[in-house]
Amino acid sequence: MYILGYDIGSSSIKAALMEAESGRTVASALSPKKEMEIIATAPGWAEQDPEIWWQNVKLATARIKSTNSFDPNDIRAIGISYQTHGLVIVDRNQHLLRPAIIWCDSRAVEIGNQAAEEIGQEKCLEHLLNSPGNFTASKLKWVMENEPKLYSKIYKEMLPGDYIAMRMTGQIKTTPSGLSEAIMWDFQKQ
Repeated sequence: MYILGYDIGSSSIKAALMEAESGRTVASALSPKKEMEIIATAPGWAEQDPEIWWQNVKLATARIKSTNSFDPNDIRAIGISYQTHGLVIVDRNQHLLRPAIIWCDSRAVEIGNQAAEEIGQEKCLEHLLNSPGNFTASKLKWVMENEPKLYSKIYKEMLPGDYIAMRMTGQIKTTPSGLSEAIMWDFQKQ
């Protein structure tokens, strides 16, 4: 039995196939060979096309499959780690509405700082375990304020790993830790 792992980075996609019982790495791959493009149309902005992540997940997987003979039915789990705090938004048909605003984009910092002030620093730390700062919720509010027509078309917002999982399964889901990363999970109230 195997475990397949992916790391969705902003420079590349890394994939590894491991034996489930021993943890031994059977194969690994990186795609693309050179860094993925980061789109910066204004100072402090950083965006990427999530579809490029998906294409590179498929390429890395194909590289692993081309160098190892294994039955895909023997893969018991898939793990996805990813760049933090990215904002990916889709419509009801799961089509991307815009490039992802990724972790190193700073356009929403002031929105996050204002939210922390309004919520109160103590409540942020006690309930959210962090300050909104440059996290996903702040980026979503930036879209709401600056791209209102696009914002009205949003069906779901997700993190980069959630987008890849959606492409693999057709389902949009997240976890409490994902919600926490987005500053959308109250630890006190669960």
